[in-house]
Amino acid sequence: MRARIFLPPKSAMQSGLGGTHRWVLQYEPEKPKLRDPLMGWTGSDDMRQQIKLTFPDKEAAVAYAVAKGIPYDLEIPAVRVKKPKSYADNFRVDRRENWTH
Repeated sequence: MRARIFLPPKSAMQSGLGGTHRWVLQYEPEKPKLRDPLMGWTGSDDMRQQIKLTFPDKEAAVAYAVAKGIPYDLEIPAVRVKKPKSYADNFRVDRRENWTH
């Protein structure tokens, strides 16, 4: 069973980057989830889907996978580019674009 090593993205429900600095090793599902015909619930008998290991850095996660003989896929995140913004810049005299509101 393959594992996926990745850096989790930030949640859409938060503006900060809390919880996004630890690398995660998570197993990929072996087979799709099953739907219960009576209640409509989804379930699986694959217990490895519930395992989610966190590591302080990428090297520790890769070293764990190599030591345990787990085949893995490493996902390198895209670099985030921060553009500094200021509310006061909306009212500057030397603005290049038109001011609308």
